[in-house]
Amino acid sequence: MAKKTAHVSETPATQRLRRAGVAFSEHVYEYLEHGGTAESARQLGVDEHAVVKTLVMQNEKGEPLIVLMHGDRQVSTKNLARAIGSKSVAPCTPEAAERASGYQVGGTSPFATRKAMPVYVESTILDLDRICINGGRRGYLIGIAPRVLTELLAATPVSCAL
Repeated sequence: MAKKTAHVSETPATQRLRRAGVAFSEHVYEYLEHGGTAESARQLGVDEHAVVKTLVMQNEKGEPLIVLMHGDRQVSTKNLARAIGSKSVAPCTPEAAERASGYQVGGTSPFATRKAMPVYVESTILDLDRICINGGRRGYLIGIAPRVLTELLAATPVSCAL
């Protein structure tokens, strides 16, 4: 993984990780609108499968939730809904996602969200040695051990990848 190349000021996510004593690496890249995980993985020279995207979705009641998914995979909302006992799950609008998370879309981190939300992680992510996940701003990923997701976020493992 590429090392930090520019100074990035603290974000609520990195502050939360530091308070919890979690070691992480910092990876800065040039954010491109609609570039997604393919672009960040390319710029940082990492496998897109190990770049984890943070998706803010909602259940049929409009209650927001976070889904963590491999960068090179999509979420089966049908399988996710079944796994979490909801009638349906759908992506939030960008405005609703920003309101719930406190982060700008494209820079959403699952750590230190504005609103407490349940977090679900694709179970196969937990099998990886290390992952890159958004550090709380566009163009900024952090490298962590996947176990941090279950230990710090109490993320529930689910099978919902397409």
